[in-house]
Amino acid sequence: MLLLKSGLLVDPSQNICEQMDILIENGKVVKLDKNISASPEMEIIDAKDKVVAPGFIDMHVHLREPGYEHKETIFTGCQAASRGGFTGIACMPNTQPVADNEGVIELILARAKRYDLVNVYPIACITKGQKGKELTEFAILKECGAVALSDDGFTVTNSGVMRRALDYAKMLDLLIITHCEDVDLGGSGVMHEGLVSTKLGLAGIPKEAEEIIIDRDIRLAELTNSRIHIAHVTTRGGVEIIRAAKKRGVKVTAEVTPHHFTLNHEAVTGYDTATKVNPPLRTKEDVEALIKGLQDGTIDCIATDHAPHAREEKEVEFVYAPFGITGLETAVPLAWQLYLAGYLDLLQLVNTLSTAPARILNIDRGSLQVGKIADITVIDSRLTKKVNPDNFYSLGKNTPYKGWELTGWPVMTIKDGKIIMKKGEVNG
Repeated sequence: MLLLKSGLLVDPSQNICEQMDILIENGKVVKLDKNISASPEMEIIDAKDKVVAPGFIDMHVHLREPGYEHKETIFTGCQAASRGGFTGIACMPNTQPVADNEGVIELILARAKRYDLVNVYPIACITKGQKGKELTEFAILKECGAVALSDDGFTVTNSGVMRRALDYAKMLDLLIITHCEDVDLGGSGVMHEGLVSTKLGLAGIPKEAEEIIIDRDIRLAELTNSRIHIAHVTTRGGVEIIRAAKKRGVKVTAEVTPHHFTLNHEAVTGYDTATKVNPPLRTKEDVEALIKGLQDGTIDCIATDHAPHAREEKEVEFVYAPFGITGLETAVPLAWQLYLAGYLDLLQLVNTLSTAPARILNIDRGSLQVGKIADITVIDSRLTKKVNPDNFYSLGKNTPYKGWELTGWPVMTIKDGKIIMKKGEVNG
């Protein structure tokens, strides 16, 4: 039995934000109360001055395994996730081979189970080989454990194929997650197209490359009455398209990454390849629109798009570096800035990191109601420290936040009632 005493319980599923004790037994929440009496058989955790929330879920993570273990492995990715305050992660299918068949899905699940650090929810490909032509076997992929479908870094450019994917997914109640990029319009761009790209002499990616596909995919979801999730929204226009679609009743949800609401394209000045990400960092006006989208619920959740790369891959000229930022171990304190700045209250913040992702992925998490599985994230709202990528569990050290002093770090994760991470140290 595990008893968390005197923590500030923040649970959007119950609209609770108050000091409360939590008693856990056999991996489940068995009691919530103001003052639960301790007994000798209980392990007591003093959670005073800490925020206690349903376990955080990151629905956009690249674990790289199989095929790219020099960038990340399932083990190191799960360690990084736990240290970062996550009890669940959904992993993208751009492995080698790609996750377009049951063999890869089963491998991911088996290894995640072996390590038992976080819940791992595989996302399978929409099309075979991520080629955008032939649909994968959705039913088989769902049966073997896929929670959603995405071609991830590739857009399904053929609208007919995308329509059939949405129709098929609807029959199986599977979520389609779309990477929205008109690659012909984006061309050889490596950052946001604007004044900064001109000054730096770098080819740009216009906002319209993203917004055109957001609009198309939402229209196809509306046509088929299907669910669709827009990954890593970055532009004001994209937020406006999603907001209008929600008002029409379209079944659309969306996510934003910490790097897109904390950085803008001016961060690329200096050619730091850690700022090279796709979709790119946009303008200050776009950042403001993203935060507004989180405030009013247009954007449902925060996801990291954790994209680790080997050091030697990023330590090249900006044009030749791969896109991607490693995000699992900095996401929570970066998101905490939204609370400190008064943009989101605690219920809103926890919702974007836990309850909303669980709802979108249709998994039974994101709540600390009595009887629910005890997946818990504990945050020290007063803990301030500098980001040091050399101490990351992740193999990817490619972060633009090196040296940033941030407040609001996760200090404990509990999965299935067992303490996995405590004070930054991960068991296993």
